[in-house]
Amino acid sequence: MGKLKILMVAAEISPFAKVGGLADVTGSLPPALVALGVDVRMIMPKYGGISEEKYGLKRIYEKIEIPTGGKIAKIDLYQGFLPHTNIPVYFVDYPEYFGSKEIYTDNDDTKRFIFFSLSIIYILPIIEFKPDVVHAHDFHSALVCNFINLSDYTYSKDAKTLYTIHNLNYQGQTSPDILKTGNLSLNSLESLAVDAKDGDINFMVQGIFNCQALNTVSPTYAKEIMTKEQGGGLHRVIKKNKHKLLGILNGLDISKFDPEADTNICCNFSVNSIDKKVENKLALQKEVGLPINKDKPLLAIVSRLAWQKGFELINSDFFEKLDFQLLVLGTGEKKYEDKFKLLAEKYPEKVSAQISFDVNLAQRIYAGSDFFLMPSRYEPCGLGQMMAMRYGTLPIVRKTGGLADTVGSKVGFSFTTFSQRSFYLAINKALKVYANKKKYRSMQVKAMKTDFTWSKSAKKYLNIYKKLVKNRK
Repeated sequence: MGKLKILMVAAEISPFAKVGGLADVTGSLPPALVALGVDVRMIMPKYGGISEEKYGLKRIYEKIEIPTGGKIAKIDLYQGFLPHTNIPVYFVDYPEYFGSKEIYTDNDDTKRFIFFSLSIIYILPIIEFKPDVVHAHDFHSALVCNFINLSDYTYSKDAKTLYTIHNLNYQGQTSPDILKTGNLSLNSLESLAVDAKDGDINFMVQGIFNCQALNTVSPTYAKEIMTKEQGGGLHRVIKKNKHKLLGILNGLDISKFDPEADTNICCNFSVNSIDKKVENKLALQKEVGLPINKDKPLLAIVSRLAWQKGFELINSDFFEKLDFQLLVLGTGEKKYEDKFKLLAEKYPEKVSAQISFDVNLAQRIYAGSDFFLMPSRYEPCGLGQMMAMRYGTLPIVRKTGGLADTVGSKVGFSFTTFSQRSFYLAINKALKVYANKKKYRSMQVKAMKTDFTWSKSAKKYLNIYKKLVKNRK
């Protein structure tokens, strides 16, 4: 057998378009697969915010006809390459749906993405790529699994599908009328008829039922989504399909998070020169307007400010009873932005609220902080804790999802019950360890030595692909 041929289908791929962790995964897993001898191609929408010049995109086909909802849509196809690789990335150019600079819109995302998924079937013959496995990500490309199952086209009919759930809470629920855009009806597949009995179509449900293999982005999250509490209303559907479910921990592109080579930080350091890390702390305190004090514990948050992330657990009592500084970087829901702004006003010597999106400042925060906070209600995998640990910044996390799988007691601190008291006690424990310089340093060294490369996880994905192809024969 020659090289395995994999088509990766996603709404976000870093660095072309990114909202969250999905883009980080789709941008960093493929090079690890190529290193294992896999032929990977990628495809995504060409949003208005993607620069042709910056990424060297070339239009390779014009006016490809896609029958949709009783009409013919004509798309252009662009090609580029994942930066610093030879991995082809194809971009579906259809301004009516993807001309906006925004990746996600308020009202027609399911229509946009069912069209994107449909277009895959018509693009494969054009680029003459016959994938062994089509790897679809999150609700945006879930319907690819349906179209592959229905297709009798030479380039797609024999493909198997792997569907990866990155975040179960975004499911793509919509009216059954949307099926017309994909030339589907409730009679097209049994899964559509069953799904529509409650009055809507759920893209994620379709992906789960119609894929041949299913995974999510950490072993613990794979177990959690089969429970009523964490299943997002789909626990029964997932339990029915648990025979094809696997949890594979996300990796990290460690070249982007390397304290020895990071050009965004003021002082590079390594596991053998952790003493230099304090220079980054002092520079960071100065940059964000906190009192410059190398001995004051600096706790940090770099995050979307959203309900999922559990920021209700932080209150004024923490700053009245515990002695530390808090630095927050992120944007999101107004109530959380306002919460941190108010804390910064009330405790200017202790809290700095940077309500913005700044990737370079984020790097300096990972490098300069002592602890990294993630009190999440749920966390499918989480990458922030891994990034922080690369820089010797110890995570304080809630024991859920990927946080439970990556933050052990030798490299960080965790709590189980979602309560202010539990979080407070975890922080208090961390501060006591910080006062014990020898123990704190030992934990830093272990954290920095933790292997978060994609190599292990990529091998697990490769095993899934091989099993699917073997079962096809």
